[in-house]
Amino acid sequence: MSDATEVLIENDRGVRIITLNRPDRLNALTESLMQPLAEAMATAAADVSVGCVVVTGAGRGFCSGGDIKGERATVVVDEARGDRVAQGFTRLRGFMETSRLLHEMGKPTIAMINGPVAGAGIGIAGACDLRFAGESATFLSAFDRIGASGDFGATWFWTKILGAGAARELLLLGEKYDAPAALAKGLYTKVFADEVLREETMKVAHRFADGPRMAWRYMKANLNMAEDGVFEQALDHEALNMGLSTSATAAIFKARKDAGLA
Repeated sequence: MSDATEVLIENDRGVRIITLNRPDRLNALTESLMQPLAEAMATAAADVSVGCVVVTGAGRGFCSGGDIKGERATVVVDEARGDRVAQGFTRLRGFMETSRLLHEMGKPTIAMINGPVAGAGIGIAGACDLRFAGESATFLSAFDRIGASGDFGATWFWTKILGAGAARELLLLGEKYDAPAALAKGLYTKVFADEVLREETMKVAHRFADGPRMAWRYMKANLNMAEDGVFEQALDHEALNMGLSTSATAAIFKARKDAGLA
């Protein structure tokens, strides 16, 4: 584990586990947590020793969203920094790099949802490739409860994952889902008993870390392209990445064989 107070970092055989660590507040996001969280994601994305990233929460929750009771940064209005709104945008956009990196990094990402997830937390969960939840996990958009429109990619990811109509239902109605209902709706990928959630998540994470990493990288690039690109561009992307991934995999296997490791 790292010595950081509000973000814990653990390495387990090629898997980087990043834990939000404010269990007394269900890991609600403050500026003192969001900054190191974004930095931890950037480091994980760049670290070639990491083959899979798992993000989770300490204690009995994943992330309850932004801490609306937390302290706010002091704002000094001037020509260089702008007004309160401009400075707020700059800070929040920087913190939201967490979601972009989870979505775009060239390695699989898993949200291990060990309890309630709400608000910005559903953006972080939605940014991950897979969402494994414990039986005690719940899912709540919660943005309507504080008069907010949504952040950390929540509106974008859930429209992509669920479709436009279901995403509008999720965010506008703000209904709370228990784990079975969330699984049935497609919010969670799999649900496990709480006591085996970490074990089952790590089985998959190690499969990714120990598997053909170049294949995962280019497969994820194809999937991301499929969300946004037109069909012809997606076919071009697939053709390019098929060559890149198989060539890289073959070269890696040959290097292992030459070194007597295969």
